[in-house]
Amino acid sequence: MAQLILNHLTKDFGGGRPAVSDVSLTVREGGFLALLGPSGCGKTTVLRMIAGFEQPTDGTIDYGERRLSDASRALPPEKRNMAMVFQSYALWPHMTVAGNVGYPLKVRGISGESWRSRVGEALALVKLTDYAERRPAALSGGQRQRVALARCLVTSPDVVLLDEPLANLDQHLRKSMEETFRIFHERSGATMVYVTHDQSEAMALATDVAVMSEGRLVQLAPPAEIYARPEGAVVGGLIGRGSILRLPVADHAPRALAWPMLCEAIGSADDGPRRDVLVRPEHVRQDADGIALEVKACVYEGERFALTLALPDGQPLKAYGDTAIPVGQKADFKIASGWRL
Repeated sequence: MAQLILNHLTKDFGGGRPAVSDVSLTVREGGFLALLGPSGCGKTTVLRMIAGFEQPTDGTIDYGERRLSDASRALPPEKRNMAMVFQSYALWPHMTVAGNVGYPLKVRGISGESWRSRVGEALALVKLTDYAERRPAALSGGQRQRVALARCLVTSPDVVLLDEPLANLDQHLRKSMEETFRIFHERSGATMVYVTHDQSEAMALATDVAVMSEGRLVQLAPPAEIYARPEGAVVGGLIGRGSILRLPVADHAPRALAWPMLCEAIGSADDGPRRDVLVRPEHVRQDADGIALEVKACVYEGERFALTLALPDGQPLKAYGDTAIPVGQKADFKIASGWRL
């Protein structure tokens, strides 16, 4: 089975901190990896090196037994059997939908019935069969993105690279396209590498999430593990809607902290070293045996209320509630669990 392997990958454009520094990871065949992080963290540069648009300053990129890039040489993009979906869709405005989808086949010298059959299969997968003769200008943003996906599928690529593909779509279309991406991944069997700054997209789509910060890989794990056991404040703050509290917790304390220890830490007057503790809002609940916390904000979200509470020392704590609590009022809350970062 062919895996995409990045080994100590570095890209330095000069003038300061490298854009990418010593990134090593393996994308299993048929996997869906999300490269997640804020703008400027290096995720798009990694994608461009995988595609062959940038050459590493150091390190290597391999696909199975084949060396794609290192500091001395790089296989051209057209020889990597990869396809890329851009944020801007990159469609030819003068071509029909079918012409855009079939263009990569035309470049490879495929025509006639084979061309029509493969284009038809690709359009059927993204539910655009009835739009084959339209021009891109007559399509919605979501439809154009599906054309770009079909263009990827038509060449049966080993790897599909996606650079913030949903950034230009509204919230409703983003959710619809997430489902399209899931189906595309399942049916194509291609390895997919997906760049995004939106943690909800990464968690919903990927089999593995690689979180990047300042050019470095800070954690690589399946979405559930990233959410439950983040490594450090960068990942904890980026994933989910949790609160990072500074509490007096001993070094030898377990990473997973239960209510008795959290209650003791919150009520402690200890001025010694404090450590970051991540608390998810779903782990905070009203309980008569809890501690009194003041409600600083209460926002109705449809199925629940999003609360902002204040600890005795003033630190904000996010929580969910079934009923509204007036701002300024105190109520008793328990924190079921927290994670020491």
